[in-house]
Amino acid sequence: MQDVPARHGGGSPLFSIIIPLEYHRGQWEQSWLGWTSQTADKSLYEIILVVPPEFKGREELKALAGDEARLEFTDSEHDIGLCAFGATKARGSHLFFTESHCWPEADVIEQCIRAIELHPDWAGFSCHSIPICHNRLSKAEAAMYQADIEFGMTQHPWRKVLDQCFVTRRDVYWECGGLRKELGHFAEWVLAAAYHARGHTIGYLQEARFHHYYIGEIGELKTFTLDFVEGEIRYLGEARRDPGSELLEVPVEWVEWVGFDRSLARAAMNALAHYSLAGRGWKRPGEKLRAFWQWGTLALCGDLPARLAARLAVMQAQAGLSALILIGSSEAIAKWMRRYIASLIHLQRLECIRRLRGQAGPAARFLGDRVLGQAGFHALESSAGHSFRWSEPQAAVRIRGSEGRNIVRIRSPALRASLREIGPHFYLDGARVGGAAIAIGADVYTIELDLPASGTAILAWSCPLLRGIGDTRRLGLAVESIEVSRDTGSSIQSEPGQQSRVVAGPLKPD
Repeated sequence: MQDVPARHGGGSPLFSIIIPLEYHRGQWEQSWLGWTSQTADKSLYEIILVVPPEFKGREELKALAGDEARLEFTDSEHDIGLCAFGATKARGSHLFFTESHCWPEADVIEQCIRAIELHPDWAGFSCHSIPICHNRLSKAEAAMYQADIEFGMTQHPWRKVLDQCFVTRRDVYWECGGLRKELGHFAEWVLAAAYHARGHTIGYLQEARFHHYYIGEIGELKTFTLDFVEGEIRYLGEARRDPGSELLEVPVEWVEWVGFDRSLARAAMNALAHYSLAGRGWKRPGEKLRAFWQWGTLALCGDLPARLAARLAVMQAQAGLSALILIGSSEAIAKWMRRYIASLIHLQRLECIRRLRGQAGPAARFLGDRVLGQAGFHALESSAGHSFRWSEPQAAVRIRGSEGRNIVRIRSPALRASLREIGPHFYLDGARVGGAAIAIGADVYTIELDLPASGTAILAWSCPLLRGIGDTRRLGLAVESIEVSRDTGSSIQSEPGQQSRVVAGPLKPD
């Protein structure tokens, strides 16, 4: 193994071990001892201690490190920011990211050198994390996170970056954008997705073992989840299309957020009211009343009821968890901790999205680049070779086109019936769209619309209710995309396979 560094030239080490000294949980000295006790030749690695501005014990740290480590000082106060800064100072061909509340076993460097030799196809790899617990909550915390780590390392197709102990070729790290400090711990997922999208393999080295200290405090759980969620929502708000961005799952709160737009809710309720007055609607009045209640509540209150319910769920879960820590069984503590984390993430997403409101328009375009917002849509799903979102029987979208005449194409696979049989009524800024402006094809509604000077308007529709088998949702149209373009002709042009007949309304009653 001693010939490995010779290939890197210039006297540079093989590894740059980057240790951020934030969140050390009182374990940084233990971490330091783990690194200075490595059995591998010390010329193979350098240790970079990245020190945040408020780190206590700087003089003790300098005395302890001596000539065995480089100290780098930065204004960043977050582990990810410290790691990102440390990477800019590294000289090794491989970066080794870890945390200061983790410590390696003595043969970790040797195991990593062996892995590089045996797996030249690996652009990076994560090591094996062993939990260190000291109270009942830390045991439950470790069980939950270790299960997630194990799933990521052994089953998930790309979520392989574990910042407790992650080794990567330095050139690939920079090629994939590196760790973005503004994303907090969500930056790990973004980086992992970028590696996968660019065709780089991240391995899992179980032989290299790290001990990870779990603190077991409710406040720390809250801080960590908020950090992750803030990064997640900030990333979604950027609407970036970097390699790997398509792999990151959009949380349901982000999809539902646009439905809290009061003006869109009013447009959907207006569509429901006009549709009902036209003699259309559900056979059961109770369904109609529930729809009026739903849209009326959203139109009046926006996301307030959802946020209040989420906050109440967090309070209940935290109270239950706190009581169980004192008197409950280990199984009960684990169950309620998962409940607490889930409710906390839900609330934090709603709050972060609310703070981002007004900046997140581009990222909310789930149905096309010309759709600025939408209300009344379910999550993305696939069926019969189509990827689409079911709308509710009433839905509304804010579209942007050009001033004057535009063509709007709502692409909708005919999964429930032919589009002609469904026969939705369309409304532009509250006014019914005339039948002469609508053409119905095999899988597309093509509509001529006159948009105002701003080029922005709200298009809403109402259609009969569909209940799927074993599905409690209220379904309307299956929508693949909504396209808006300037009208370059004098009338609606039929597309291949389209029925050219223009119809004025639904041909089949409820």
